[in-house]
Amino acid sequence: MDSPTTYEATAVSPADASFELLPLRVSALGFDAGGETLLADVNFTLERQGRTCVVGPNGAGKSLLLRLCHGLLRPTRGEARWAGGSVAQQRCAQAMLFQRPALLRRSVQANVEHALAARDTPRGERHERALSALEKTGLVELARRDARVLSGGEQQRLALARAWALEPRVLFLDEPTAHLDPAATQAVEEIITRIDDEGVRIIMVSHDMGQVRRIASEILFLHNGRLVEHSPVESFLDAPGTKLGAAFVAGRLLW
Repeated sequence: MDSPTTYEATAVSPADASFELLPLRVSALGFDAGGETLLADVNFTLERQGRTCVVGPNGAGKSLLLRLCHGLLRPTRGEARWAGGSVAQQRCAQAMLFQRPALLRRSVQANVEHALAARDTPRGERHERALSALEKTGLVELARRDARVLSGGEQQRLALARAWALEPRVLFLDEPTAHLDPAATQAVEEIITRIDDEGVRIIMVSHDMGQVRRIASEILFLHNGRLVEHSPVESFLDAPGTKLGAAFVAGRLLW
């Protein structure tokens, strides 16, 4: 069975559409592990609109930040607070994808239907919603194929279909194209754009500055576990506001 972290498989009641999930307010967020501070005093607010890319060198705390915001880890200090809803509603209203999706030993369609079942989606709705998500991600003709024999790009599209079928309000993406070739990367980016067009709030980690320019509207730049810049994408890429930001954009490795 998939880890619950793949798409929040914990069985909870469907989210009430009446509550406001966003904005997300992160205040004095910190996380320690093994006697080391991995994130320290991170503060920002993500509004209802926008596409956020989290960038920074290896070890900056990007993936950790996503896990804390998504609720997969409990912060050592501070908080990541959604605007409203119960914990169960908040979980139902978001989804997260990782670099390498964990797929079940069953068909492509069954993978999506399993995620819907884990969210207590009525049985009569699962088939239609799964096929709709596969259609939107270009996988409907592969619906009965064993998910584990898909190519890397197809597997990531299946992970996106599985998340999209859950109708999240916020989608966290942790380097979803890190191991894909250019064609597969383009296909995944097009799907992310379509998900955004449906009003889903995108929060994504990426090392690809070209991809960041194509997708992001705003940047969170982390370095050594601290938030250095939070700015519009054009400002960050074309005229960073800090020396660290300028060094990163110029391609100088920061530790």
